[in-house]
Amino acid sequence: MGDSGDRAGPPPDGHDDGSGGHGNRDGGPATVPDGRADDHAHLASVVDAWAAAIVANDADRIAAFMADEWVIVSESGITDRDTFLAFVSSGDLTHSAMRAITPPRIRVHGDTALVTVRITNTAHYGGRRFDADEWTTDAFVRRDGHWKCVLSHITPAAPSQGS
Repeated sequence: MGDSGDRAGPPPDGHDDGSGGHGNRDGGPATVPDGRADDHAHLASVVDAWAAAIVANDADRIAAFMADEWVIVSESGITDRDTFLAFVSSGDLTHSAMRAITPPRIRVHGDTALVTVRITNTAHYGGRRFDADEWTTDAFVRRDGHWKCVLSHITPAAPSQGS
């Protein structure tokens, strides 16, 4: 896994310094073959902060991580940004838990990045509780020095062999 670009553990810099992932370093360690280490750490921090905003059920905070054209693709189809945020704003959709159970796989390709991670979460929709174990892939673009998500894709995880 040494050259996979996967990040284990918490981000080395768990705060958003406003730099948009632009640090003073050129290049990075061999474990980051396709992007600079500061981009990887910054994106990991962004993903963590976005998850916290989702659990806080704060539509404005959630929206700050999304590009205007963001959509989420799931087993039920495609949902656009405004529809998703309206569900959160109305209280029809809430999340009480969201936890990464694998380190994120982060790939940076210039001003585009892909982040894939397995998560568990607990959501409530229409008064019903939903517990999910899923793989998520988020596509980010860097605009004006900030990473914004343009697409989220979720896939249910296969049950463990022992289940």
